[in-house]
Amino acid sequence: MAEVTYYTEEGLAKLREELQYLKTEGRTKIANAIAEARDKGDLSENAEYDAAKEAQGLHEAKIAKLETVLSTARIIDESNLDTSKVLALSIVKIKNVKNGAVMTYQLVSETEADFKSGKISVKSPIAQGLLGLKVGDIATVSVPAGEMNLEILEISR
Repeated sequence: MAEVTYYTEEGLAKLREELQYLKTEGRTKIANAIAEARDKGDLSENAEYDAAKEAQGLHEAKIAKLETVLSTARIIDESNLDTSKVLALSIVKIKNVKNGAVMTYQLVSETEADFKSGKISVKSPIAQGLLGLKVGDIATVSVPAGEMNLEILEISR
């Protein structure tokens, strides 16, 4: 059985849009590329045709994966979430105990993660170390550079 993943309404809408694009325009582009390559002659020696067919296979695999993700996706009702501890979709303000750097992250699903906009995956090492903790707790997180101690300053939605 596939793993249930939790999304914001915005994140789930983006996935649905991407799937719709892949099923319509994406498939049309692949079909056109295959037809164009087929028109160039002998298929047994046509590298362009082979590449187009391979691209089609990858495209269909991506569609299947998105359909699986969407079939197990659940929207989190943020109004019922406990803000006393860090959960998925929490916005957490943390401070690196060692250097005093303050950062704010929102814990989101893997597909919604975007570090530049402050959204990190709930499966990332930092998020895993923060989940379930409360304001004032210090999380020891293993990262590639070693261990970090992060103090939770604030939790919001």
